[in-house]
Amino acid sequence: MNIIEDSDEKILAVADPLWRDLVKHSNAGNYAEFIKGFSESLTLALNEVEVGRQFASSELTRNLSEEFDTLGIIRRGEHVTVLYRQRSTKRKGEWLGRLVLGYEGEEIKIFGASIF
Repeated sequence: MNIIEDSDEKILAVADPLWRDLVKHSNAGNYAEFIKGFSESLTLALNEVEVGRQFASSELTRNLSEEFDTLGIIRRGEHVTVLYRQRSTKRKGEWLGRLVLGYEGEEIKIFGASIF
């Protein structure tokens, strides 16, 4: 299976709830729940201590608004990147959220996630 062949509707039906969960668990600083939808390769690449430090020290990652706007989908290779306009509950302005998705076996998993 290749996710780039899926419709926008199918991709967003999976991506938006995943993004919502990432925001929720980032705000709570809950590492175990935050990585729940990650691919095996991404999980192995992450350092729990470093992610925990980011949760503890980053005002942005602990204060993300639950409201976001989907900006679009970029297809490349075996992954799609879903872009989000993200806001903070404590800082003025907007940030770009990036969620990289692909299939791991039969399931859609997160292969990358970031906020700029």
